Amino acid sequence: MSESHSHWEEHYSAKPRVWSGRVNARLVEIVPRLSGIRALDLGCGEGADAIWLAEYGWEVVAVDLSTTALARAAEDAEARGVLSRIDFQPHDLERTFPDGSFDLVSAQFFHTPLEMDRTAVLRRAADAVAPGGTLLIVDHGEAPPWAKFGGHDHHHEFPSAQDVLAGLALDTAQWQPVRVGPAEREAVGPDGEHATLVDNVIELRRR
Repeated sequence: MSESHSHWEEHYSAKPRVWSGRVNARLVEIVPRLSGIRALDLGCGEGADAIWLAEYGWEVVAVDLSTTALARAAEDAEARGVLSRIDFQPHDLERTFPDGSFDLVSAQFFHTPLEMDRTAVLRRAADAVAPGGTLLIVDHGEAPPWAKFGGHDHHHEFPSAQDVLAGLALDTAQWQPVRVGPAEREAVGPDGEHATLVDNVIELRRR
């Protein structure tokens, strides 16, 4: 078992439920104006985004390193009646990547406190986008005030949307930036705290 796998198994095994079960807000905001049928959800965790996409009519491949998270996601998908629309796959994305091309590749808060060549994974994600499809990366612009990253207090700086786009080094003849920049949203923390959070949104369309 790799260090990354051990870390995320420990992370998910520490609680019966880690995330809220609610779909990420930017996905709800952006997906309704997209066309397509096949989606790839990178770092799907307990499956809220994948389940929402399936309920919205997409066929989804959802991947995560943690088999515990994937098992919870599959259980929830079955309870919601959409398991047949989701293919949950275990991947260490630095080493293996799902096959095929997708109309939407979504990386929502794809961060880790461990060493990872995140840019290489996101470049591979871009390669998996079908012509006319969308690469959607949503990052933390800053740490939520209540957050612990990987079990430790946040002292983490996140790259700007422009820095992420520059790091991808995509062919501008093949890619059209639709939205690149910060966006605010209201959120409630695990103990009822209210805060205004900043997301960095990178939405790119493959020509």
